[in-house]
Amino acid sequence: MAKKLRKTFGDVHAASVIALMRIMETQSKVTIANWTLRYAEQKILPLFVKHCPHDGRPAHAIAAAREWLAGKVKLPYVKQIILNECHAAARELDNHPVEQAAARAIGQAAGSIHTASHSLGLYFYAAAAVGYDRLGLDASETEYQAVAEEVCADYTAALRAVMVTDEPDPAECKWNC
Repeated sequence: MAKKLRKTFGDVHAASVIALMRIMETQSKVTIANWTLRYAEQKILPLFVKHCPHDGRPAHAIAAAREWLAGKVKLPYVKQIILNECHAAARELDNHPVEQAAARAIGQAAGSIHTASHSLGLYFYAAAAVGYDRLGLDASETEYQAVAEEVCADYTAALRAVMVTDEPDPAECKWNC
């Protein structure tokens, strides 16, 4: 019987994840959305494109979210792209864990324009995408967890680089995990 693969890596109770959540709680929804979209575009989209070079649906979700932030489109338009394109791409990739996790991570990034806590989802899916891409499908839990910690540190550093000190309107993050 084949090993059942995890869809996400990381531990919501890890000190590094809790620290990330505390920083996120100090930032506005716009700051969080821009950080998340930038991270997805720079770090996760290249993984997806490496394996699915002709599938532009996740990139379209990032572009649509940016259009919403610029006031050019309405939220229902972006949600339709996230659900019917980006997440649809992920659903079609059941036997391709790198690509599936990357598409889900990008969908979470795009969804951060609507709900700031989706930005945490990007981390968990991104850790899986990076872990499976780097280590393959048969690494140990310890090896995957090490990659998850590395991704969390990178994601946190990316937020620290763009965070606003004393942000006047921090996002309300409801952590349902």
